Amino acid sequence: MFERVWRIVVKEFIQIRRDPKMLVVMLSAPVMQMLVFGYAATTDVRHAATAVYDLDQSIASRELVARFVQSGYFDVVARVNDEAQARSLVDRGEAAIVLRMNKGFAEHLAAGRPAELQLIVDGTDSNSAGIVLDYANKIAWEFSRGILVRRYAALAGPGRLPAQVDLQTRAWFNENLESRNYFLPGVVAMIVTLTTLILTSMAVVREKEIGTIEQILVTPITPLEFMLGKTIPFALVGLADVALVASVAVFWFGVPIRGSLAFIFFATSVYLMTTLGTGLLISTISRTQQQALMSSMLFYFPLVFLSGFAFPVSNMPQVVQWLSAINPLRHFLVVLRGIFLKGVGIETLWPQLLLLTVMGAAILRLASLRFRKTLT
Repeated sequence: MFERVWRIVVKEFIQIRRDPKMLVVMLSAPVMQMLVFGYAATTDVRHAATAVYDLDQSIASRELVARFVQSGYFDVVARVNDEAQARSLVDRGEAAIVLRMNKGFAEHLAAGRPAELQLIVDGTDSNSAGIVLDYANKIAWEFSRGILVRRYAALAGPGRLPAQVDLQTRAWFNENLESRNYFLPGVVAMIVTLTTLILTSMAVVREKEIGTIEQILVTPITPLEFMLGKTIPFALVGLADVALVASVAVFWFGVPIRGSLAFIFFATSVYLMTTLGTGLLISTISRTQQQALMSSMLFYFPLVFLSGFAFPVSNMPQVVQWLSAINPLRHFLVVLRGIFLKGVGIETLWPQLLLLTVMGAAILRLASLRFRKTLT
């Protein structure tokens, strides 16, 4: 048995070596994807293009604008004199935010009355708009707090400050709350999933198209041996891709790995049972490589959307949450983020690994039942 499986493994590696395009897909493409996603996959908002509509032109209004700029989240790209000009900038996409202060802004502050500050945000991207509003609320609150402290000190005397709650915050596992540290372990999982799924889904189909399936059919090899010989090379490719893209995430983007490297490869090996099994299942029901590729994409995109990579599973409808429970990528993301950011091990992540093992075994079993040593 082992001799026959080994021969198929050697055959697959020879075929991969003779196909330069496949080598690019397996090695170069994952690194390029990680570099692209590393810069693109972030929800942080910095240097938002801001137009200032200051009708007051006072020291207080200019100080507030300066605070927005000094925060690093806002860049003043224009100063407008009327609403039509502000609307035009937002419509053309030249400004995402309009900061408006009406006449009498400083006068209201001096008199102890509320001074209105209007922030107009382009809500096309609701996620970015919500983040910008949070930033603006914090800056406006700090500005108001400074005014209250100065006014209290003037009334109560020097050195006297009003009683206040001193909130001390600390974020665990992602101290600077960088979204890149959260997303890039997920990108590792996505790249490995896509690569192994596509390569494996075209494994049997390629044999049919190039006419070598007939030679395999007349050999004494069993379906299980054939499947092992087909999946082992791509499993090794998947592990190599994990090493490559994880290295880019750590050494290029500075994502920490607080857990065990050996545990990452062990967890990936368990997860690859699901992607390789699914790829083989697709390969057995497809007649051409184009069909296999399209079927893989049809399976891959729901896998990503229901995994919690970009959208929290807890925000999804209850029925969709139940559906996502059978999504192996969802559980693999929990494992990878736990290893990368929290440094936890199997004592914490064993439920996810157990689910991945059960799913992988079931999918491989289904693929083996579907496989027949026939041309049909």
